[in-house]
Amino acid sequence: MKIIVLGAGQVGSSVAEVLAKEANDITIVDTDGKKLQELQDRLDIRTVQGQAAHPEVLGRAGGEDADMIIAVTNQDEINMVACQVAYTLFHTPTKIARVRSVEYLSHPQLFTQESLPIDVLISPEQLVTDYVQRLIEYPGALQVLDFAEGRVQLVAVRAYYGGPLVGHELKTLRDHMPGIDTRVAAIFRRGQPIIPEGNTIIEADDEVFFIAAKRHIRVVMKELRRLDRPVKRVIIAGGGNIGTRLAKALEHNYQVKLIDHNPERSKAISERLDRTIVLFGDAADEELLVEENIEHTDVFCAVTNDDEANILSAMLAKRLGARKVMALINRAAYVGLVQSGIIDIAISPQQATIGSLLAHVRRGDVTAVHSLRRGAAEAIEAVAHGDVNSSKVVGRAIENIVLPPGTTIGAIVRDKEVIIAHHDTVIESEDHVILFVVDKKRIPEVERLFQVGITFI
Repeated sequence: MKIIVLGAGQVGSSVAEVLAKEANDITIVDTDGKKLQELQDRLDIRTVQGQAAHPEVLGRAGGEDADMIIAVTNQDEINMVACQVAYTLFHTPTKIARVRSVEYLSHPQLFTQESLPIDVLISPEQLVTDYVQRLIEYPGALQVLDFAEGRVQLVAVRAYYGGPLVGHELKTLRDHMPGIDTRVAAIFRRGQPIIPEGNTIIEADDEVFFIAAKRHIRVVMKELRRLDRPVKRVIIAGGGNIGTRLAKALEHNYQVKLIDHNPERSKAISERLDRTIVLFGDAADEELLVEENIEHTDVFCAVTNDDEANILSAMLAKRLGARKVMALINRAAYVGLVQSGIIDIAISPQQATIGSLLAHVRRGDVTAVHSLRRGAAEAIEAVAHGDVNSSKVVGRAIENIVLPPGTTIGAIVRDKEVIIAHHDTVIESEDHVILFVVDKKRIPEVERLFQVGITFI
Protein backbone atom coordinates (compact mmCIF):
# COMPACT_ATOMS: atom_id res chain seq x y z
CA MET A 1 0.00 0.00 0.00
CA LYS A 2 1.32 3.49 -0.88
CA ILE A 3 0.96 5.71 2.20
CA ILE A 4 1.93 9.35 2.81
CA VAL A 5 2.52 10.28 6.47
CA LEU A 6 2.38 14.01 7.22
CA GLY A 7 4.37 14.97 10.32
CA ALA A 8 7.57 13.39 11.64
CA GLY A 9 6.82 13.90 15.32
CA GLN A 10 6.41 11.10 17.88
CA VAL A 11 3.17 9.76 16.36
CA GLY A 12 4.22 10.21 12.70
CA SER A 13 7.62 8.58 13.08
CA SER A 14 6.15 5.66 15.07
CA VAL A 15 3.45 5.14 12.43
CA ALA A 16 6.02 5.29 9.62
CA GLU A 17 8.26 2.78 11.39
CA VAL A 18 5.49 0.23 11.96
CA LEU A 19 4.04 0.55 8.46
CA ALA A 20 7.45 0.44 6.73
CA LYS A 21 8.23 -2.86 8.49
CA GLU A 22 5.04 -4.29 6.97
CA ALA A 23 6.27 -3.80 3.39
CA ASN A 24 4.23 -0.66 2.70
CA ASP A 25 5.60 2.09 0.45
CA ILE A 26 5.96 5.00 2.92
CA THR A 27 6.73 8.66 2.27
CA ILE A 28 6.96 11.02 5.25
CA VAL A 29 6.59 14.81 4.97
CA ASP A 30 7.86 17.38 7.48
CA THR A 31 9.40 20.87 7.56
CA ASP A 32 12.29 19.65 9.74
CA GLY A 33 15.05 18.32 7.47
CA LYS A 34 17.13 17.00 10.38
CA LYS A 35 14.27 14.80 11.65
CA LEU A 36 13.67 13.48 8.15
CA GLN A 37 17.34 12.61 7.67
CA GLU A 38 17.39 10.70 10.97
CA LEU A 39 14.31 8.71 9.90
CA GLN A 40 15.72 8.00 6.44
CA ASP A 41 18.97 6.72 7.98
CA ARG A 42 16.99 4.34 10.17
CA LEU A 43 14.07 3.24 7.99
CA ASP A 44 13.41 2.17 4.41
CA ILE A 45 11.22 5.19 3.55
CA ARG A 46 11.14 8.25 1.27
CA THR A 47 11.12 11.74 2.79
CA VAL A 48 9.94 15.09 1.46
CA GLN A 49 10.72 18.40 3.19
CA GLY A 50 8.01 21.02 3.04
CA GLN A 51 4.70 22.32 4.36
CA ALA A 52 2.38 19.29 4.64
CA ALA A 53 -0.79 20.95 3.32
CA HIS A 54 0.76 22.56 0.23
CA PRO A 55 -0.42 20.98 -3.07
CA GLU A 56 3.08 21.05 -4.57
CA VAL A 57 4.56 19.25 -1.53
CA LEU A 58 1.83 16.58 -1.57
CA GLY A 59 2.46 16.15 -5.29
CA ARG A 60 6.18 15.60 -4.69
CA ALA A 61 5.29 13.07 -1.98
CA GLY A 62 3.36 11.00 -4.54
CA GLY A 63 -0.16 12.25 -3.91
CA GLU A 64 -1.34 11.31 -7.43
CA ASP A 65 -1.26 7.56 -6.77
CA ALA A 66 -1.27 7.34 -2.96
CA ASP A 67 -3.74 4.88 -1.40
CA MET A 68 -3.82 6.66 1.94
CA ILE A 69 -2.79 9.89 3.61
CA ILE A 70 -2.19 9.99 7.38
CA ALA A 71 -2.04 13.61 8.58
CA VAL A 72 -0.53 13.67 12.08
CA THR A 73 1.30 17.00 12.28
CA ASN A 74 0.93 18.86 15.59
CA GLN A 75 -1.51 21.36 14.05
CA ASP A 76 -5.16 20.36 13.54
CA GLU A 77 -5.67 22.96 10.82
CA ILE A 78 -2.77 21.68 8.68
CA ASN A 79 -4.06 18.10 9.03
CA MET A 80 -7.58 19.09 7.98
CA VAL A 81 -6.47 21.23 5.02
CA ALA A 82 -4.06 18.48 3.84
CA CYS A 83 -6.95 16.01 3.68
CA GLN A 84 -9.04 18.53 1.75
CA VAL A 85 -6.21 19.10 -0.75
CA ALA A 86 -5.60 15.33 -1.14
CA TYR A 87 -9.32 14.78 -1.80
CA THR A 88 -9.78 17.68 -4.23
CA LEU A 89 -6.58 17.36 -6.27
CA PHE A 90 -5.65 13.70 -6.02
CA HIS A 91 -8.88 11.85 -5.07
CA THR A 92 -6.92 9.97 -2.36
CA PRO A 93 -9.13 7.00 -1.33
CA THR A 94 -8.47 7.05 2.45
CA LYS A 95 -7.74 10.20 4.45
CA ILE A 96 -6.89 9.97 8.15
CA ALA A 97 -6.34 13.07 10.28
CA ARG A 98 -5.21 13.69 13.83
CA VAL A 99 -7.55 16.27 15.37
CA ARG A 100 -6.98 17.20 18.99
CA SER A 101 -9.13 20.23 19.62
CA VAL A 102 -12.42 19.51 21.37
CA GLU A 103 -13.81 22.61 19.63
CA TYR A 104 -13.59 20.73 16.30
CA LEU A 105 -14.39 17.24 17.59
CA SER A 106 -17.63 18.39 19.22
CA HIS A 107 -19.03 19.21 15.74
CA PRO A 108 -18.98 15.88 13.83
CA GLN A 109 -20.96 17.43 10.96
CA LEU A 110 -17.72 19.20 9.93
CA PHE A 111 -16.16 15.91 8.89
CA THR A 112 -18.21 14.77 5.92
CA GLN A 113 -17.29 14.39 2.23
CA GLU A 114 -19.26 17.60 1.51
CA SER A 115 -17.48 19.60 4.25
CA LEU A 116 -14.04 18.37 5.35
CA PRO A 117 -13.47 15.03 3.56
CA ILE A 118 -11.76 13.12 6.37
CA ASP A 119 -12.56 9.40 6.48
CA VAL A 120 -11.05 8.67 9.91
CA LEU A 121 -10.45 11.04 12.81
CA ILE A 122 -7.87 10.05 15.39
CA SER A 123 -7.23 11.78 18.68
CA PRO A 124 -4.27 10.24 20.55
CA GLU A 125 -5.30 12.23 23.63
CA GLN A 126 -8.78 10.70 23.62
CA LEU A 127 -7.41 7.20 22.97
CA VAL A 128 -5.02 7.53 25.93
CA THR A 129 -7.81 8.94 28.12
CA ASP A 130 -10.07 5.97 27.29
CA TYR A 131 -7.19 3.55 27.89
CA VAL A 132 -6.39 4.96 31.36
CA GLN A 133 -10.07 5.12 32.27
CA ARG A 134 -10.47 1.37 31.57
CA LEU A 135 -7.42 0.57 33.71
CA ILE A 136 -8.90 2.55 36.59
CA GLU A 137 -12.25 0.73 36.18
CA TYR A 138 -10.45 -2.64 36.45
CA PRO A 139 -7.88 -2.32 39.26
CA GLY A 140 -5.16 -4.93 38.83
CA ALA A 141 -5.33 -5.10 35.03
CA LEU A 142 -2.24 -4.33 32.95
CA GLN A 143 -4.28 -3.76 29.79
CA VAL A 144 -7.99 -3.66 28.99
CA LEU A 145 -8.97 -3.64 25.31
CA ASP A 146 -12.43 -3.36 23.76
CA PHE A 147 -13.80 -5.34 20.81
CA ALA A 148 -17.19 -5.49 19.11
CA GLU A 149 -18.25 -2.08 20.46
CA GLY A 150 -17.28 -3.02 24.01
CA ARG A 151 -19.20 -6.32 24.18
CA VAL A 152 -15.96 -8.32 24.42
CA GLN A 153 -12.81 -7.36 26.31
CA LEU A 154 -9.27 -8.67 26.22
CA VAL A 155 -7.59 -8.19 29.59
CA ALA A 156 -3.97 -8.71 30.65
CA VAL A 157 -3.26 -9.51 34.30
CA ARG A 158 -0.23 -10.73 36.22
CA ALA A 159 -0.96 -14.02 38.01
CA TYR A 160 0.06 -13.82 41.66
CA TYR A 161 1.56 -16.42 43.99
CA GLY A 162 -1.25 -18.24 45.79
CA GLY A 163 -3.92 -17.26 43.24
CA PRO A 164 -6.74 -19.81 42.77
CA LEU A 165 -5.53 -20.87 39.33
CA VAL A 166 -1.75 -20.65 39.82
CA GLY A 167 -0.20 -24.11 39.74
CA HIS A 168 -3.27 -25.60 38.03
CA GLU A 169 -3.96 -26.60 34.43
CA LEU A 170 -5.96 -24.18 32.29
CA LYS A 171 -8.68 -26.75 31.67
CA THR A 172 -9.66 -26.49 35.36
CA LEU A 173 -10.68 -22.85 34.82
CA ARG A 174 -14.22 -23.90 33.95
CA ASP A 175 -14.55 -25.91 37.19
CA HIS A 176 -13.75 -22.78 39.20
CA MET A 177 -16.32 -20.66 37.37
CA PRO A 178 -19.40 -22.65 36.41
CA GLY A 179 -21.54 -20.72 33.94
CA ILE A 180 -18.75 -18.28 33.03
CA ASP A 181 -17.14 -18.80 29.63
CA THR A 182 -13.67 -17.40 28.96
CA ARG A 183 -10.57 -18.27 27.01
CA VAL A 184 -6.91 -17.60 27.75
CA ALA A 185 -5.57 -16.19 24.47
CA ALA A 186 -1.88 -16.03 25.39
CA ILE A 187 0.57 -16.28 28.27
CA PHE A 188 3.87 -14.44 28.51
CA ARG A 189 6.37 -16.01 30.92
CA ARG A 190 9.59 -14.13 31.61
CA GLY A 191 8.89 -12.15 28.45
CA GLN A 192 8.46 -15.19 26.20
CA PRO A 193 5.09 -16.22 24.68
CA ILE A 194 3.48 -19.55 25.54
CA ILE A 195 0.58 -20.80 23.42
CA PRO A 196 -2.05 -21.92 25.93
CA GLU A 197 -3.28 -25.53 25.83
CA GLY A 198 -5.64 -27.32 28.19
CA ASN A 199 -2.72 -28.82 30.13
CA THR A 200 -0.74 -25.54 30.38
CA ILE A 201 -0.03 -24.73 34.02
CA ILE A 202 -0.16 -21.08 35.05
CA GLU A 203 2.79 -19.92 37.14
CA ALA A 204 3.09 -16.95 39.49
CA ASP A 205 4.17 -13.77 37.63
CA ASP A 206 2.82 -15.02 34.28
CA GLU A 207 1.28 -12.25 32.19
CA VAL A 208 -2.05 -13.77 31.19
CA PHE A 209 -4.22 -12.40 28.36
CA PHE A 210 -7.80 -13.63 28.59
CA ILE A 211 -10.91 -12.81 26.62
CA ALA A 212 -14.50 -12.78 27.90
CA ALA A 213 -17.79 -10.95 27.60
CA LYS A 214 -17.52 -7.60 29.39
CA ARG A 215 -19.92 -8.64 32.16
CA HIS A 216 -17.68 -11.58 33.15
CA ILE A 217 -14.32 -9.79 33.28
CA ARG A 218 -14.21 -9.18 37.05
CA VAL A 219 -15.08 -12.80 37.88
CA VAL A 220 -12.27 -14.12 35.65
CA MET A 221 -9.77 -11.62 37.05
CA LYS A 222 -10.54 -12.88 40.53
CA GLU A 223 -9.39 -16.38 39.50
CA LEU A 224 -6.02 -15.13 38.30
CA ARG A 225 -5.11 -12.53 40.88
CA ARG A 226 -6.22 -10.98 44.14
CA LEU A 227 -8.79 -8.35 43.18
CA ASP A 228 -7.52 -4.89 44.10
CA ARG A 229 -9.94 -2.80 46.11
CA PRO A 230 -11.97 -0.36 44.01
CA VAL A 231 -10.37 2.99 43.16
CA LYS A 232 -11.67 6.02 45.06
CA ARG A 233 -8.91 8.65 45.00
CA VAL A 234 -6.97 9.69 41.88
CA ILE A 235 -4.21 12.29 41.49
CA ILE A 236 -3.36 13.44 37.96
CA ALA A 237 -0.05 15.17 37.28
CA GLY A 238 -0.26 17.47 34.26
CA GLY A 239 -3.06 19.71 33.04
CA GLY A 240 -2.52 19.40 29.31
CA ASN A 241 -5.00 17.89 26.85
CA ILE A 242 -4.77 14.39 28.34
CA GLY A 243 -4.76 15.43 32.01
CA THR A 244 -7.79 17.70 31.61
CA ARG A 245 -9.76 15.13 29.57
CA LEU A 246 -8.94 12.41 32.09
CA ALA A 247 -10.07 14.56 35.02
CA LYS A 248 -13.30 15.40 33.18
CA ALA A 249 -13.94 11.70 32.47
CA LEU A 250 -13.27 10.60 36.06
CA GLU A 251 -14.47 13.41 38.32
CA HIS A 252 -18.08 12.24 38.67
CA ASN A 253 -17.13 8.73 39.83
CA TYR A 254 -13.90 9.32 41.78
CA GLN A 255 -12.27 11.91 44.04
CA VAL A 256 -9.90 13.61 41.60
CA LYS A 257 -7.05 16.07 42.17
CA LEU A 258 -5.04 17.57 39.30
CA ILE A 259 -1.60 19.18 39.73
CA ASP A 260 -0.17 21.60 37.16
CA HIS A 261 2.89 23.86 37.33
CA ASN A 262 1.45 26.66 35.17
CA PRO A 263 -0.60 29.20 37.22
CA GLU A 264 -2.69 30.52 34.28
CA ARG A 265 -3.47 27.04 33.02
CA SER A 266 -4.35 25.83 36.54
CA LYS A 267 -6.88 28.68 36.86
CA ALA A 268 -8.36 27.95 33.40
CA ILE A 269 -8.64 24.21 34.13
CA SER A 270 -10.36 24.82 37.48
CA GLU A 271 -13.05 26.81 35.64
CA ARG A 272 -13.61 24.01 33.09
CA LEU A 273 -13.92 21.16 35.60
CA ASP A 274 -16.84 20.62 37.97
CA ARG A 275 -15.59 18.52 40.88
CA THR A 276 -11.84 18.16 40.39
CA ILE A 277 -9.59 19.93 42.90
CA VAL A 278 -6.95 21.75 40.81
CA LEU A 279 -3.62 22.42 42.51
CA PHE A 280 -0.89 24.76 41.29
CA GLY A 281 2.52 23.21 41.96
CA ASP A 282 5.17 20.67 40.99
CA ALA A 283 4.01 17.02 40.90
CA ALA A 284 7.54 15.98 41.90
CA ASP A 285 7.41 18.15 45.06
CA GLU A 286 7.51 15.69 47.97
CA GLU A 287 6.03 18.22 50.40
CA LEU A 288 3.03 18.87 48.13
CA LEU A 289 2.34 15.16 47.61
CA VAL A 290 2.51 14.45 51.35
CA GLU A 291 0.23 17.44 52.03
CA GLU A 292 -2.30 16.01 49.53
CA ASN A 293 -2.32 12.59 51.27
CA ILE A 294 -0.45 10.66 48.61
CA GLU A 295 -0.30 7.64 50.93
CA HIS A 296 -4.11 7.32 50.67
CA THR A 297 -4.17 7.74 46.88
CA ASP A 298 -5.31 4.70 44.87
CA VAL A 299 -3.96 5.85 41.47
CA PHE A 300 -1.32 8.46 40.66
CA CYS A 301 -1.23 9.18 36.93
CA ALA A 302 1.56 11.35 35.48
CA VAL A 303 0.57 12.66 32.03
CA THR A 304 2.68 15.78 31.44
CA ASN A 305 4.46 16.18 28.07
CA ASP A 306 7.84 15.46 29.71
CA ASP A 307 8.78 11.74 29.97
CA GLU A 308 11.43 12.29 32.64
CA ALA A 309 9.09 14.38 34.80
CA ASN A 310 6.40 11.68 34.51
CA ILE A 311 8.80 8.90 35.47
CA LEU A 312 10.30 10.79 38.44
CA SER A 313 6.98 12.01 39.86
CA ALA A 314 5.43 8.52 39.51
CA MET A 315 8.45 6.91 41.24
CA LEU A 316 8.25 9.48 44.05
CA ALA A 317 4.49 8.97 44.44
CA LYS A 318 5.02 5.19 44.71
CA ARG A 319 7.74 5.61 47.32
CA LEU A 320 5.47 7.90 49.33
CA GLY A 321 2.70 5.29 49.41
CA ALA A 322 0.47 5.63 46.32
CA ARG A 323 -1.11 2.23 45.66
CA LYS A 324 -0.71 2.24 41.87
CA VAL A 325 1.27 4.61 39.65
CA MET A 326 1.08 5.16 35.89
CA ALA A 327 3.34 7.28 33.70
CA LEU A 328 2.80 8.54 30.15
CA ILE A 329 5.98 7.77 28.22
CA ASN A 330 6.56 8.81 24.61
CA ARG A 331 10.03 7.35 24.11
CA ALA A 332 9.66 3.69 23.20
CA ALA A 333 13.03 2.83 24.76
CA TYR A 334 11.84 4.07 28.18
CA VAL A 335 8.62 2.02 28.20
CA GLY A 336 10.38 -1.34 28.53
CA LEU A 337 12.79 0.03 31.13
CA VAL A 338 10.26 1.29 33.63
CA GLN A 339 7.25 -1.04 33.43
CA SER A 340 7.02 -3.81 36.03
CA GLY A 341 9.64 -1.96 38.08
CA ILE A 342 8.58 0.76 40.52
CA ILE A 343 6.11 2.11 37.97
CA ASP A 344 3.10 -0.19 37.60
CA ILE A 345 1.99 0.82 34.10
CA ALA A 346 3.82 2.73 31.38
CA ILE A 347 1.35 4.32 28.96
CA SER A 348 2.58 4.66 25.37
CA PRO A 349 0.49 7.07 23.26
CA GLN A 350 2.06 5.64 20.11
CA GLN A 351 0.91 2.10 20.92
CA ALA A 352 -2.60 3.37 21.69
CA THR A 353 -2.71 5.32 18.41
CA ILE A 354 -1.08 2.79 16.12
CA GLY A 355 -3.88 0.25 16.60
CA SER A 356 -6.58 2.64 15.43
CA LEU A 357 -4.51 3.33 12.30
CA LEU A 358 -3.65 -0.30 11.56
CA ALA A 359 -7.33 -1.23 11.35
CA HIS A 360 -7.46 0.86 8.15
CA VAL A 361 -4.23 -0.53 6.69
CA ARG A 362 -4.96 -4.22 7.20
CA ARG A 363 -6.17 -6.17 4.19
CA GLY A 364 -9.54 -7.87 4.50
CA ASP A 365 -12.42 -6.54 6.62
CA VAL A 366 -10.63 -5.64 9.88
CA THR A 367 -12.66 -3.50 12.28
CA ALA A 368 -10.26 -3.23 15.24
CA VAL A 369 -6.55 -3.70 15.90
CA HIS A 370 -4.75 -3.40 19.23
CA SER A 371 -0.97 -3.36 19.40
CA LEU A 372 0.32 -5.37 22.38
CA ARG A 373 3.60 -6.08 24.12
CA ARG A 374 5.17 -2.88 22.74
CA GLY A 375 4.21 -3.81 19.17
CA ALA A 376 5.45 -7.42 19.19
CA ALA A 377 1.93 -8.92 19.30
CA GLU A 378 -1.50 -7.89 18.05
CA ALA A 379 -5.14 -8.53 18.81
CA ILE A 380 -7.41 -8.24 15.77
CA GLU A 381 -11.15 -8.16 15.14
CA ALA A 382 -11.81 -9.43 11.61
CA VAL A 383 -15.15 -10.01 9.90
CA ALA A 384 -15.64 -13.32 8.07
CA HIS A 385 -17.29 -13.08 4.65
CA GLY A 386 -18.26 -15.50 1.91
CA ASP A 387 -19.22 -19.15 2.15
CA VAL A 388 -17.53 -22.52 2.48
CA ASN A 389 -16.37 -22.33 -1.17
CA SER A 390 -14.99 -18.79 -1.19
CA SER A 391 -13.66 -18.45 2.36
CA LYS A 392 -10.94 -20.28 4.28
CA VAL A 393 -12.79 -19.84 7.60
CA VAL A 394 -16.56 -19.70 6.98
CA GLY A 395 -18.38 -23.01 7.56
CA ARG A 396 -15.37 -24.54 9.33
CA ALA A 397 -14.86 -25.55 12.94
CA ILE A 398 -11.91 -23.77 14.58
CA GLU A 399 -10.01 -27.07 14.95
CA ASN A 400 -10.11 -27.43 11.13
CA ILE A 401 -8.78 -23.94 10.36
CA VAL A 402 -5.04 -23.83 9.70
CA LEU A 403 -4.02 -20.86 11.83
CA PRO A 404 -0.51 -19.39 11.57
CA PRO A 405 1.79 -20.52 14.43
CA GLY A 406 1.20 -18.50 17.60
CA THR A 407 -2.31 -17.42 16.57
CA THR A 408 -5.42 -18.17 18.62
CA ILE A 409 -9.10 -17.39 18.03
CA GLY A 410 -10.46 -16.11 21.33
CA ALA A 411 -14.07 -15.18 20.69
CA ILE A 412 -16.74 -14.63 18.06
CA VAL A 413 -19.49 -12.01 18.08
CA ARG A 414 -22.56 -13.08 16.10
CA ASP A 415 -25.60 -10.77 15.97
CA LYS A 416 -24.50 -9.10 19.24
CA GLU A 417 -24.10 -12.49 20.96
CA VAL A 418 -20.66 -13.22 22.43
CA ILE A 419 -19.44 -16.79 21.76
CA ILE A 420 -16.18 -17.83 23.43
CA ALA A 421 -14.24 -19.91 20.90
CA HIS A 422 -13.82 -23.67 21.44
CA HIS A 423 -12.32 -26.28 19.12
CA ASP A 424 -15.72 -27.27 17.68
CA THR A 425 -17.09 -23.72 17.22
CA VAL A 426 -18.08 -23.20 13.57
CA ILE A 427 -17.52 -19.76 12.04
CA GLU A 428 -20.41 -18.28 10.05
CA SER A 429 -20.45 -15.52 7.46
CA GLU A 430 -20.51 -12.01 9.02
CA ASP A 431 -19.11 -13.28 12.35
CA HIS A 432 -16.72 -10.87 14.05
CA VAL A 433 -13.72 -13.05 14.91
CA ILE A 434 -11.28 -11.89 17.60
CA LEU A 435 -7.77 -13.27 17.21
CA PHE A 436 -4.59 -12.97 19.25
CA VAL A 437 -1.38 -13.03 17.19
CA VAL A 438 1.75 -13.56 19.28
CA ASP A 439 4.16 -13.03 16.37
CA LYS A 440 3.32 -9.91 14.38
CA LYS A 441 5.21 -11.26 11.35
CA ARG A 442 2.29 -13.69 10.89
CA ILE A 443 -0.25 -10.89 10.31
CA PRO A 444 -0.20 -11.22 6.46
CA GLU A 445 -1.12 -14.92 6.83
CA VAL A 446 -4.03 -13.98 9.12
CA GLU A 447 -5.16 -11.34 6.59
CA ARG A 448 -5.13 -13.93 3.79
CA LEU A 449 -7.32 -16.24 5.88
CA PHE A 450 -10.06 -13.60 5.94
CA GLN A 451 -9.84 -12.53 2.31
CA VAL A 452 -12.58 -13.93 0.11
CA GLY A 453 -11.55 -15.68 -3.09
CA ILE A 454 -13.65 -16.12 -6.22
CA THR A 455 -13.29 -19.83 -5.64
CA PHE A 456 -11.36 -21.57 -2.92
CA ILE A 457 -10.29 -25.20 -3.37
